[in-house]
Formats: sequence, C-alpha cells, structure tokens
Amino acid sequence: MDVILSIGPEVDVILCVDDACPDGSGNFIEENCSDPRVKVLRNEQNRGVGGTVIRGYKEAVRLGLDVVVKIDGDGQMDPALLKQFATPIVDGKADYTKGNRFYSPEFLEQMPSIRILGNAVLSFMSKLSSGYWDIFDPTNGYTAISAKVLKIMRLERLHERYFFESDMLFRLNIVRARIIDIPMAAKYADEESGLKISKIVGPFMLGHLRNMVKRIGYNYYLRDFNVASVELLSSLLLIIFGSVFGLYKWVAESAQGDIATAGTVMISALPIIVGIQLLLAALSYDVSSTPKDAIHPNLPNFRSNI
Repeated sequence: MDVILSIGPEVDVILCVDDACPDGSGNFIEENCSDPRVKVLRNEQNRGVGGTVIRGYKEAVRLGLDVVVKIDGDGQMDPALLKQFATPIVDGKADYTKGNRFYSPEFLEQMPSIRILGNAVLSFMSKLSSGYWDIFDPTNGYTAISAKVLKIMRLERLHERYFFESDMLFRLNIVRARIIDIPMAAKYADEESGLKISKIVGPFMLGHLRNMVKRIGYNYYLRDFNVASVELLSSLLLIIFGSVFGLYKWVAESAQGDIATAGTVMISALPIIVGIQLLLAALSYDVSSTPKDAIHPNLPNFRSNI
C-alpha cells in the first residue's frame, strides 16, 4: 500500500496485479485504497513474475496507455524514480528503460555480495543472448516500456517465471528496440538474499544459450546476411576442423608411439587460431550493432504523455 501512496500525479493509471496471492492482496487494496487511478487485476492461478507482468502489459495496451512502468510492491523500488524511467521514452530516446544498480560504487555498498556475484555472471550471459552489450543488471525488474513496442511484441512467448527479465531483453532485440539503463539504488533492508546461484545458473545458462542461438540465427542468417554472418560460420568450421583433426592425429599417433610432425601441428593449430580471430571479429560486429535508435516514434499513434 505504501508503494501505491508514493506514486505521484504524473501517473494516469495504476494497475495492481494479484497473482493468486494467498494473503488476498487484491482484496486488501480494493478495501483500503481510495485512489481512483488504481485498478486491481487478478490471476486465477499463480503465473510467476513474468505472467503477472504480461497480464499488466496486456491490460495497459487495452486501455490505450502510452508508457508502462513496472514496479514491485515490496518497497525495494523507489516510486520517486518513475519519471526518470518514463522520460527517455516520452522524449523518443528509448523504447525500454531498465534500472541499473551497478552504476555507482555507492549503490554496490548497499547490495548483498551474493547478489553482486550472481548478477555479474548473469549480466555476461545476458549480453551474449540478448545482444545488448551496453546493458547491465539484466535481472533488474524496475522497467518502463513504450506501449507501442508492446503491441508489436509476441507477449505470449515470454517466459512467465524467473527468466522473464532476461527473455524480455532477447525479445526486444528481435524488434530492434533501444534500451537505456537508469541508475538506481535498491533497498534491501536486512532481509536474507533469495538469490541461490547454484540453483539458477544452470537453468539461466540453458535459457541464454537457447536465446543466443535463436538471435544469431534470426538476425544474421534469416533477416540479414552480412560480413559477421560469414565470419561466424567460417570461425566455427575452422575451429571444429582444427580441433577434430588435431584430436584424431593425437590419438592415432599416440597409439603408434609416434610424435606429431610440425606440419601436423600446424594443420591443426592454424585453423583454430584463424577461427578464433574470425570469431572475435564477429563478436566485435555484434557489439557495434547494438540498437542505437528508438523505434516507437516511427510507429503510429504515439502520444507524449506518461
């Protein structure tokens, strides 16, 4: 309730999603909140953070809103920052804004060490899968997005559970949306961190690997074909050839008690070295191709109000 009361007059509609809460949070809000902007949505069964946000997104689009800000109800996200998240979208500088708790060393001092380690690992995996190399803190849930971008996204394909924020970045890259980080400090109080690295790194790694393959396949071979497409394919073929050839020769000559000749070593090593160079070149191209311009100003029916 404190979060709702802290939201300023610049917001037109406040959508509160009750994700089948056993404490009846939806009923509590309706019984104790008189703010006419508040509308309670209810999920018949628990759908997780992703399913909850998707429900809110769809309702925001149905209501014809322009900028949709997502904020948690646990008090860890400061409602005073709402305008900072929405302004880049209103000004046409971004399609999606996201909180970044790593921006300042002062912010890190307030963060549990386990969260810093976990987010550092997840940030690198997210860069590979999403293609947003200048974005940090991928699991941060304080976000804002243009409703026009939501309209062209396939929201039903987003992950509905723990992988939602990372999957959202991947989907945004597919539509070439511009993302900007917004510096923020999270509030953790004295609660114990719920981030269990041993439990989430495996599933997250598989999710990021799947999205990375899909993004590269779509952006570099289906929708476009450029120099990075050639470099990437060539690098993989060269590295695989060099590795397989070298391993085969090592096993065969070891069985016969022979020592590999300089020529054999070069035939194995040179393709691997060249392949790695081509892979780095393709990676450099991918980094430079991060979306730089917002797309929603060129989409129809955009109005400049929060």
